Amino acid sequence: MSIISKDISKAVALLTAEDIVAIPTETVYGLAGNIYSEKAIKAIFETKKRPFFNPLIVHIPSIDELSNIVEHIPAKAQLLAEAFWPGPITLVLKKKGIIPDLITGGKDTVAVRVPNHPTTLELLNRLDFPLAAPSANPFSSISPTTAQHVETYFKDAIKMVLDGGACTSGIESTIIGFENDEPMIYRLGSKSLEDIEAIVGTIEIKNSVKSQTEAIPDAPGMLERHYAPKTKTILTTNILESINLHKNKRIGLLTFQSEIDHPNIEVQIALSTSGVLVESASNLYDVLHQLDKMHLDIIIAEEFPDYGLGKSINDRLTRATKH
Repeated sequence: MSIISKDISKAVALLTAEDIVAIPTETVYGLAGNIYSEKAIKAIFETKKRPFFNPLIVHIPSIDELSNIVEHIPAKAQLLAEAFWPGPITLVLKKKGIIPDLITGGKDTVAVRVPNHPTTLELLNRLDFPLAAPSANPFSSISPTTAQHVETYFKDAIKMVLDGGACTSGIESTIIGFENDEPMIYRLGSKSLEDIEAIVGTIEIKNSVKSQTEAIPDAPGMLERHYAPKTKTILTTNILESINLHKNKRIGLLTFQSEIDHPNIEVQIALSTSGVLVESASNLYDVLHQLDKMHLDIIIAEEFPDYGLGKSINDRLTRATKH
């Protein structure tokens, strides 16, 4: 069984010995290893059953470390880093030769961020190397937002989960790439489009849904099916119609804030009874974990408002419906 512990020194020792450790961030828990250790990076891919073509995000302790791993920092990338780091923004930039191709899926760019979690920032500052840390879950499953989620997934497949409490943001970072030095959103996430545009102006959202049969993705988190419960999940704008279509099934209902009175609903959970999108994002994966344990026939999820973090929540729910 994995050891859930708050002992940062133990995590430092394991990571230095080329083991992998699950670590907390403000977004989700990550499965971390030394970016310069082929053994550790292969262990991340193999433990997650993640395809090797899917790049990993590199985590560094401060903006000062960015120039050590990337060749070029566009002006707008610098603005975003200064505005949002530490925080849930990942920048995809031209990598230096010291960054192994194993990290980047063979691409000449690397995804990098500074996480906003005191435990992991202390950990990174005590290490002599950055950490690669994709979400600490089996590939395409619901991301973990508590240490217990990670332990349930991996049992004794990893030696340690560094416990940093529940993740506050609750969904992954927003990933931004650069084409001709102009930013482009590769993956919606915990930092809203509106917040980003306040710093760099209007920004395009790249079509980020790619199947495993298509080309190597530009960044992590761009595959079509991802963040998915084992229970069949559908996303709807008409809850009652969807319930009636599945009235002979055990239905779990996930809503924004409303409660629906209907005899065919087995269980329902609202992500924010007060209608706060930030709270909804923070609760999303934990609620999906809860519903997925209830042996339901189907999860019906309500489509969220198409602004702010509602866009990011809809993105995750859309990926969860792909079977």
